[in-house]
Amino acid sequence: MASTTRRPAPTVGFDLDMTLIDSRPGIRACYLALTERTGTYVDADLAVTRLGPPLEEELAHWFPAEDIAATADLYREMYPSYAVAATPALPGAREAVEAVREAGGRAIVVTAKYEPNAKLHLAHLGIEPDAVIGDLWAEQKAVALREHDADVYVGDHVGDVRGARAAGARSVAVASGPCDAEELRAAGADVVLADLTEFPRWLAGYREGDADGPAAARA
Repeated sequence: MASTTRRPAPTVGFDLDMTLIDSRPGIRACYLALTERTGTYVDADLAVTRLGPPLEEELAHWFPAEDIAATADLYREMYPSYAVAATPALPGAREAVEAVREAGGRAIVVTAKYEPNAKLHLAHLGIEPDAVIGDLWAEQKAVALREHDADVYVGDHVGDVRGARAAGARSVAVASGPCDAEELRAAGADVVLADLTEFPRWLAGYREGDADGPAAARA
């Protein structure tokens, strides 16, 4: 039975890639351009199936260790020209952020993406969180989540679940990225939604004291 105690306005953290935005088309285009620029083949179609971890982890599949730092710098420099305009918001992204605002809360973005490029995506799409913190992955995300007193963290990857748990925040996972619902539950997600279109209803239930939100909204 749900509690009758209404929770205060929450601070909600959101991951970026494959949570708020479908970054696959833009990242694919950037990897193709990187291949052309460097002469080193990157399987762009494969790379976009495993988004989430830091860029350097993906580059390690294709470049020798001594070249990774410089190649990452080059990729990030090229990224705005190839990736930003090609990247759409995922269904429900704007509505999810707005739902937090309508509840009187704060919406922040905590992402492993290079922070200046993360901000370019959000500005291009007209999504305006209260704060954007980049360059953090998995448990490292807990630093920003704790700093901003986040009650909830929403992400698509098992690394996001780990970050939420490390911060003591409720982990709301969306099965819109490379990890399916079963993987997300196994990693310890408190709630698994199909995508962000279900988030406003979940948040309403959470505010009313239901620990997991409406049962029908869970994937």
